[in-house]
Formats: sequence, C-alpha cells, structure tokens
Amino acid sequence: MNTETLLRDMRRQLDEGGLHGCLFVRDLHTGEEIGIEPDTQLPAASLVKIPLALATAERIRRGELDGAMMLEVRPGRITTPGPTGLSRFRHPARIALDDLLYLSTCLSDGTAADTLFDLTPPSEVAGLLRELGIGGITVRHTIGELSDTPQERFDTAQAHLAHALAIDAGTSGGGHRVPQLDTSRANTGSARAYADLLQALWTPSRVHPDVAERVRGLMAQNLLRHRLAPDFSSDATTWSSKTGTLLNLRHEIGVVEHADGQAFAIAVLTESLVPASTQPGAEALMAHIARTLRDHLRQLY
Repeated sequence: MNTETLLRDMRRQLDEGGLHGCLFVRDLHTGEEIGIEPDTQLPAASLVKIPLALATAERIRRGELDGAMMLEVRPGRITTPGPTGLSRFRHPARIALDDLLYLSTCLSDGTAADTLFDLTPPSEVAGLLRELGIGGITVRHTIGELSDTPQERFDTAQAHLAHALAIDAGTSGGGHRVPQLDTSRANTGSARAYADLLQALWTPSRVHPDVAERVRGLMAQNLLRHRLAPDFSSDATTWSSKTGTLLNLRHEIGVVEHADGQAFAIAVLTESLVPASTQPGAEALMAHIARTLRDHLRQLY
C-alpha cells in the first residue's frame, strides 16, 4: 500500500472510531517521517511534564537546584478518578526533589509536578525550551489549573456530561468554553513539536547529554502503559513514553528502540468525539494507527 492510500485508510479508521487524531512518526536516524495533521496545536495535558522534567533536570545539572533537597508537600486530597500519587495523599509528606521528579514523570503525579513548578514556573520552563532550540510547545500554567474542569463538578455517573461539554463547546479556531481546552490559554503542542522534543532527548542536540539521559530514563520507567505500550513493547524493543489525559483528550508520546538499532519517535494526540470517560477501544485504535504508521515507515526505509 502506498503512503497516500495508507493515510487515507488511517483517517477513515479514526473517523469511524470517533477520534480526531494528530499523529507523527519519525525515524530518529534517517529523519524520514509520516504523519496525520502533525502540525495541529492541541492542549498538552500531562505531556507538559516532560518539558518540566527537562527543565528541572537541567537546573539540577547547573547547580541551581539540589536533587537531594527535601520539600514539604501538601496533600492533594483529590477523590475523583484519575490522579495518582501525592495527588491522592491525605497528609503532608517530606520528599526529595529527585523523587518528586520521578513521581511527576513516571506516575504523572500532578501534585508532585506542581511542587516542581513552584521551583521552576511555567514561564521559566518555556524559556529553557527556547534556549535549547525546542519550538512549538507552549507552557503557560501549572497542573493544578488543569484540575478545575467540569468533570470535577459531576459525580462519576454523570461524567459523560463533562465530556459532552468538552466535545461540543469548542470552536474551529481552537477556542473553547472550557479554559483548559482553549489553545490560546492552555499548555499546547503539536505532534511534530513533541517529536522534535523527543529527538532532542534521544539524539545529539543542545540538551546536555546527562540531562537527556536522565529524562530518557524517567520515560523508560513510565508506569502508565495501557495506551500505546501494548503495541510497542516486546523482548526486542524498549518503549519509553509519557501519556496525557484530560476530559476527551488522550495523548501519548514516546520512542520505540529496536534491538537492530532502529529508533522511532512517536507522538499521538487525540480528541475523542464520544462522550464517555472510559474508552478502551479508543486506546487500542490509537496504538493500532501509530503502530501501522511506524511499520510503514520501517518497511519503506
């Protein structure tokens, strides 16, 4: 199947599965790439924790922060489904900065992430990305600001109402009645931009090698492996990734490294058009499309 026919078929499958998908796959050694709407900007959700991890690790390398520094963290006390780690703690805890970096990146712990943002505010994270030559990713606010969505106003049985609002209240220009989904106010990025970030972490770039290695190691330890991991994990591959979920948004970015030396950056950003919080079929479809695009690229080159 030629590339044009393949992409047409993948778009059809996304449409039939109720997903608006922005996908991008790049061979990190040859630079060959394939994508579907790779330059569309979407709210980043928890994908922003990778730029945060990069900025934190860089500041530790520079000596501006001490990874062993102990910090008092207030409990998140969140009871709605989804958040992990300190976000669900009931009592204060003292935790080292290095361990907060692990919790934020590997468990997608929002409270841990916001403790890191207290040390390196969004504007500084954005500035560091520019300094390192990584464009296309906007960091405007902390994770806590993501938590105050319509979903928190409904009980579990009414979650579909929040998703219906997320689906129906947007505009063609990226505006939205829900601030966290408004691309002019949210943390944002495109599939291509996040692939560029992955390339900067996996291949020589302005990112210091020690910092890149630290972030790669954290992504390899990601515990949330229900989305793309089933299609990219095997005894002959390593899958290092970060997920992002907010209302009807389901994202994942990662790098699959093969035993033969090939490596591919993969970014999948999606908006569901189905008003339901639990959609295993959407997760499986995301993985299938990403795997198909990777296989096509691998066979061509």
